[in-house]
Amino acid sequence: MNFSYHIEGGNFSRAGIASSEVKKILKQLNVNPTAIKRVVVALYEAEVNVVAHAYEGDVHVDISPEGVTVVVDDRGPGIPDIPLAMQEGYSTASPEVREMGFGAGMGLPNMQKNCDELSIESEVGKGTRVTMKTRFNA
Repeated sequence: MNFSYHIEGGNFSRAGIASSEVKKILKQLNVNPTAIKRVVVALYEAEVNVVAHAYEGDVHVDISPEGVTVVVDDRGPGIPDIPLAMQEGYSTASPEVREMGFGAGMGLPNMQKNCDELSIESEVGKGTRVTMKTRFNA
């Protein structure tokens, strides 16, 4: 099963729509609640990152009997130093984003904690691709 969602940069009122939809689908498929939570947390963090940092992005979700693969492609500034960005508390969020309660620097670390495989590819000035894989029986 494949699903796609579009994310609009800067539109915090719509952040979480993809993760909410995926949660409903996984519940209908009777997936283990622990696996659902992990997928939804990682996807939500990815959505918020696109909203906070990029112009726009697309989420592609592939659900198989073994698990879920989520690919998030954004068009934005990119990540110049991925190892630095992976450190808890490191953030490049604007003051406006922080005032809304986002940008604490936990997005990428939370994504890593809530999936079995995380891959981040980024080109400065072009955008970022995040691939997350979560196995149902992990």
